[in-house]
Amino acid sequence: MQHFILPLVILLGCTAAPAETAIVASSYSPEAPPQATEYAWRLTNRYNPRQTVGARFAPPAGYQRVAVQPRSFGNWLRNLPLLPPGTPVKLYNGQLKDRQDVHAAVLDIDVGPRDLQQCADAVIRLRAEYQFNQDPNQVHFHLTSGDDVRFQNWYSGRGFRVVGNAVEAAPRPVEAPTHATFRRYLDQIFTYAGTLSLSKELEPRPLAQAQPGDVLIRGGSPGHAVLVLDVAVQPATGRRVALLAQSYMPAQQIHVLKNGWNTSGLGAWFLLDPGAAQVSTPEWTFRREELKRF
Repeated sequence: MQHFILPLVILLGCTAAPAETAIVASSYSPEAPPQATEYAWRLTNRYNPRQTVGARFAPPAGYQRVAVQPRSFGNWLRNLPLLPPGTPVKLYNGQLKDRQDVHAAVLDIDVGPRDLQQCADAVIRLRAEYQFNQDPNQVHFHLTSGDDVRFQNWYSGRGFRVVGNAVEAAPRPVEAPTHATFRRYLDQIFTYAGTLSLSKELEPRPLAQAQPGDVLIRGGSPGHAVLVLDVAVQPATGRRVALLAQSYMPAQQIHVLKNGWNTSGLGAWFLLDPGAAQVSTPEWTFRREELKRF
């Protein structure tokens, strides 16, 4: 994924589990019933708890969802709203994504009118939306240059600009921390961040310990990032499977990936095998050591 090239800010992006693992019932019952207000953007449809990631995608037979805390990122992701079954993936300009065979569902969240919200940006978007709901002042992300840009500073009038090889502080209008202001902030982050900067913000985690909210990511050019929406465990073996979501190039609606290699009744879930060298997704193959966590 590559938005703009600057001398300093190089933007890079897309072109056995422990026995004590906690589990919950395989039938979906949210640990904390979600509210539409937790998803602050304008939904296409009214929030329906029966049309969410958790409600639509039951774990495979013999698997149970891992437990998540009520106010956690994992619980928030599990209750993300989905567009109706059969919805195609569209690009930022309204055109259809070339490949319509890689998704199992489309999230009910805007992609924006510009070619910005690509792969790492989609991960940033969802993480930032969760943080905005919890406390807008905790939202911050690094640019590819390494500069840390806090939303609190940005809406308080302390912006930035790129001059030659430097990222410099620059005044900007003071605004209220509304969701509209937040989206303008994110567009700037999308412009000057990517897989390289995001991968440096995250901490490596073993594939056998994958949790909802983790990220499969390769920083570079090309690079890619896929978000772990949910995780389920097979109690007898400790095997883990995950629901994965992505955006791609050009910017497109965030979608739940389809497991095109499914031969064992996993449905849309992907096996996270710590004994395998790779995790294959429809449009990218990750190395097993490329799982990371916020």
